[in-house]
Amino acid sequence: MRKILFILSLIPVLVLGQYRDIPDVVTKVATAAGSFLKLETSARAIGMGGSQVASGRGVSGIPYNPASIGFIEKSEAYFSQVNYLAGIKHGVLTYGTRIGPSDYIGFHLFYLDSGPMEVTTERYPDGTGEDFHVISMAARATYARSLTDRLKIGGSINYIRDKIAETGMQAVSYDIGSNFNTGIYGTILGMSITNFGPEVEYAGEDLSVQVPDTIDVEESLERITNEFPLPLIFRLGIENELVGPNSSFMKNDQHRLILSMDGIKPSDYIVFGSVGIEYGWQKLAFVRMGTHLGHDTAGLSAGLGLNVRLGKMALSVDFAFVDYDVLKNTNQLAIGLEF
Repeated sequence: MRKILFILSLIPVLVLGQYRDIPDVVTKVATAAGSFLKLETSARAIGMGGSQVASGRGVSGIPYNPASIGFIEKSEAYFSQVNYLAGIKHGVLTYGTRIGPSDYIGFHLFYLDSGPMEVTTERYPDGTGEDFHVISMAARATYARSLTDRLKIGGSINYIRDKIAETGMQAVSYDIGSNFNTGIYGTILGMSITNFGPEVEYAGEDLSVQVPDTIDVEESLERITNEFPLPLIFRLGIENELVGPNSSFMKNDQHRLILSMDGIKPSDYIVFGSVGIEYGWQKLAFVRMGTHLGHDTAGLSAGLGLNVRLGKMALSVDFAFVDYDVLKNTNQLAIGLEF
């Protein structure tokens, strides 16, 4: 019976992995606003190919699955910085704490700065000499609860803001997620739905167009923008400890090896997957590898981690690397503190 249940738990992931081969799939690229909400933000997750919905632990896993903060023992703080593509930089600053035997809260701030870009017009296609920035932000307030020793659920309410020069949008969205230890050969099942919210519309001063008074008495018209949905993302994944103190296959108190797999379906893209492994030695040093399956640019990734005990506190330093094919490579550094 257990073997049957284990196979059934793998079916959704296998289906998601094969769905990309269907020839008549419509990608719906560029049909959602706020694409920055799809960026990977956790160094541990990036090192494991983005597979984190079941493997997320602590505040760094909030964007993947809000139930991740249900693994906090006391309190955690986390900071990361990414040198992304084309001179873009983004990072996170987050905090979480345990407020009761089964209750947890967290706060997660994501920010992105495009760096300076030249203003161009029809008359000055090579630039006017002025620069503008794209500034994006997502602030999350998260709550999670351990319903049993095997099931955790969580949810986030998010404030989203995107500003392009003097034009922007803002919205409120929601995330929900769960983490369930199936008890079947140590398999953990994770699920989340993120960025559930209303359609958004960009507005601002840059949409004003100066026209002759013969067209409009105020000599100004406003460009009309359409409403677009946020990129709703569904994640379903599993984690299994192949080697380690809790492994159902090979017990070992010194070494730990976990396998993680996710199926991911954004509303503005086709289904793709991610798979990763993490090797840990004595909860001190970690090596991670992963890959994106069916993604248009992201490929192999790798990462390193170090966790040092400082009395009653623990300091963690993580580094991750991703190959984006023709878009070059990116790297991320993250620092975490448990206290």
